[in-house]
Amino acid sequence: MTDWSRLSHAYGDAQDVPGLLAQAASSNANGRVWTDLWSRLCHQGTVYAASYAAIPALTELAGSRPVPERFDPLLLAAAIVSSTDTPWEAPDVRTTNGTQINQLTALAAEALQHPSLATDSTTYVYVLQALLAFEGVEVWSEQLQGTNDEEYEVPCPHCDIENFVAIGTYGYFSTLDSMYMRDTGTRREPLKPELPDNLRALPRRLRTQALTDGHADVAEKITYVFGQATCADCGQDFRVDEAVVARWS
Repeated sequence: MTDWSRLSHAYGDAQDVPGLLAQAASSNANGRVWTDLWSRLCHQGTVYAASYAAIPALTELAGSRPVPERFDPLLLAAAIVSSTDTPWEAPDVRTTNGTQINQLTALAAEALQHPSLATDSTTYVYVLQALLAFEGVEVWSEQLQGTNDEEYEVPCPHCDIENFVAIGTYGYFSTLDSMYMRDTGTRREPLKPELPDNLRALPRRLRTQALTDGHADVAEKITYVFGQATCADCGQDFRVDEAVVARWS
């Protein structure tokens, strides 16, 4: 049995975690309890000893609920598993929690097919990212959400100038202007999407799955994320995905 008094989270002693997990499991759980769990167990991406100890309970919660009520425990568990900001000498979570991670992988894969996500591309991307987290895919298990944010901020690999790579509502381009959504007339360089037949294994799989699941908008964004940008300062081309990996790996 877990001795929570010997574990810590973002605010110190973790003795309050079992109570919060119990609240999350109750029939009248609300968003506040999940906010409290996130702030303690995955505070701005940082995880703690209590975070890993909570994985079995989060797995049980996700597995005991219908898909539309599964997302909160599923996404929190994924964030914990994929975090690279871990305690000193933290155990290998895939060794200590391998059974739960296998269960979570299956639960995430099942959730992607659920009709509740058919018109919710935002949640769909988060669940797809969670699946990558449980599978152990580096970088994209945290950074695929850029397709929801519709922006990646990355340095040009040639001149090191920060570029804002817009993907979605405002168009598909790179610019140096952080306020590009106001259309200030600053320089914009169109992105070049990767042809579907030329996509590498991971983006090809993600695009195919998004199309199969009815999310053509997500599939299109993936071709741009794994395509080319032109630096809005020096004019040199670079791969968006490689710039993202270089920044976040």
